[in-house]
Amino acid sequence: MIYELAIALKNEASEEAVKHALDSIKSAITDFNGELVMENAWGKKRLAQPSTNGDTHANYFYFMYIAKDGSLNPEIERRIRISETIFKFMFVNIGEDSDVEECKKAYIDPNSAASGAGVDLNKDRKSFSKRKSCWFSAKKTAPNWKDPSSYSWLVNEFGKISPARVTGLRPKYQRMATSAIKRGRCMGLISYISNHTVR
Repeated sequence: MIYELAIALKNEASEEAVKHALDSIKSAITDFNGELVMENAWGKKRLAQPSTNGDTHANYFYFMYIAKDGSLNPEIERRIRISETIFKFMFVNIGEDSDVEECKKAYIDPNSAASGAGVDLNKDRKSFSKRKSCWFSAKKTAPNWKDPSSYSWLVNEFGKISPARVTGLRPKYQRMATSAIKRGRCMGLISYISNHTVR
């Protein structure tokens, strides 16, 4: 199975501590016959909402890998939990081993996510919701948890996820959007109490 792993490290962590944490994850993948497909540093970002420890910034890293051994993910999680540097992490199953190329093509880097190229996306989306037609179906796209701009418009200013009767989304895309929002919240990309996203 192909998995993606996103981790958030403490902003004040030294370069040596960051390197040790990343090497620990990579060595777990190789030790358990896994294959690292992609590794990407997302950089330091201001969290959408301060963490319970009071952290306001985090250093994000992303891994995509193939797990051939069922004990790989528990081992990575064990190493993450004993690390004092990593304070947020999330595993997502994204496909079968044969789908590697498709998964690589579908990858979205949050630092270079499309911003609409001058189009007022919020106005466009609101017009679709008024007509009760699905914006994602019409644009042939889908919400992606790594890109908060693809789903933050579905969260109101109080942090509530708008229902399909308000957004006009088809049930399939409403479910995808809800999953993306929950994953984004888990990684601190969007706030639990508002529609603020990382900066």
